[in-house]
Amino acid sequence: MKKLIKNTILLGLCFVGISAFSQQKKWTLLECVNYALENNISIQQSELNVQQSEINKKDAIGNFYPTFNANGNHSWNIGLNQNITTGLLENLTTQFTSLGLSSNVTIYNGLQNVNQLHRSNLAILASQYQLADMKDDISLFVANSFLQILFNKEQLKIQKAQYEITSQDLKRTQELVDEGVLPRGDALELKATLASQEQQMVNTENALLLSKVNLAQTLRIDDYQNFDTTDVEYNVPLTNILDESPEAIVEKAKENRYDLKIADANVQLAEYDLKLAKGNLQPSLTGFYRYNTRASYSDRVLGIERNPDGTTSEIGFVEGTGQAVLAPNFTTNRIIGGPDALFNQFSLNDGHNFGVSLNIPILNGFSAKNNIQRNTVNLERSKNQYEQAKLDLETEVYQAMNDARGSLKAYEAALKTEDARKEAFNYAKERYNLGVSNSFDFSQSQARYEQSQSEVVRTKYDYIFKLKVLEFYFGIPITQLSQN
Repeated sequence: MKKLIKNTILLGLCFVGISAFSQQKKWTLLECVNYALENNISIQQSELNVQQSEINKKDAIGNFYPTFNANGNHSWNIGLNQNITTGLLENLTTQFTSLGLSSNVTIYNGLQNVNQLHRSNLAILASQYQLADMKDDISLFVANSFLQILFNKEQLKIQKAQYEITSQDLKRTQELVDEGVLPRGDALELKATLASQEQQMVNTENALLLSKVNLAQTLRIDDYQNFDTTDVEYNVPLTNILDESPEAIVEKAKENRYDLKIADANVQLAEYDLKLAKGNLQPSLTGFYRYNTRASYSDRVLGIERNPDGTTSEIGFVEGTGQAVLAPNFTTNRIIGGPDALFNQFSLNDGHNFGVSLNIPILNGFSAKNNIQRNTVNLERSKNQYEQAKLDLETEVYQAMNDARGSLKAYEAALKTEDARKEAFNYAKERYNLGVSNSFDFSQSQARYEQSQSEVVRTKYDYIFKLKVLEFYFGIPITQLSQN
């Protein structure tokens, strides 16, 4: 029974361990780049700019459609008002309702609508270029951060291996010191070397942690402690890109890089801004239509009625007899009724108004003229920026070419140095083991060998990144890296 319980506990611990291990994901370069492109704040801002440009295009399309609006008004007049039934001013409360429809359509406005639509299409294209350029920059930054992590890992691996070698040498030396074969200073020298190596490992571990935090922040991952990349060692790429001429790479970069496309789009945007400004000097013709109707809630006079008041008036005499002719006197009263039906009033009181409106700009405080001059200056500035972008692209390509070639030479030199330092270290180790040299000379040789190994790792990843930058201008994706 106890054995069953023990096995159950062990099995449970195994599952917990497997679960914890599976939750600690190790990211590849491709995963890091794709995740950054989906979650980076700068990219999300650029995507919002694209959406904004698409909304602006809808506005430009809407300018071709006529406007159509309805309005309604219901009012109460409280206080001294004329009583329409008596004609007298009285303190009354009256109500009125009015309804209306209006529509306007632009017939001609200096081609403003057409130019605005063309400009909105260009603005969408420019924002898409900016989004793509932002993705390229983030991809390069992520690749550089990823390679920095790999460099720190390999650096730490080398330091740990050297630390183990020094520890074994110290153990063997201490035994010889205890036997009286070697002086005590040899052991002390190796202890100092061991402490220095331990300090270097601590510094490299801190650098590794900071490089992981830097990449995690770029990916917007909060769990810095558990974030890690795959333990992969990349080979130095075999490529013919360095055999290409800078001019060929520049021409290829003009097709693939978005800096030049953005500058060109900005020139075209400035040209349409100038057309829009000039359109303000032309007359505009607008068609309009108005419909209005109203209704009142006051009583109305339907007619007049006569009532005899019991008296008579002499209106003449009978000829011959002279007898007076009498007629009854009447009083008149207005016949008051309630308000007419609401929809009857709307039908009786409606009216239509339509026509065209011509607006000719004559004098507007020089604002239209100044706006034209302002956009002319902006157009020239955009053209200069486009020319500068071409020069910058050529400079960047030549710089990337020189950096890649220089880093390759540095890497090849570091390999030669490492081979030489390795032979010198092996020779110093043999002499030290034979008791011919002291521990100080041995430690110095070992330190130089360690430094040469670190320099190989540094120049290797520096060359890989600078080579990828050059290939990036040539249109080769940043994530194409060969690994062991």
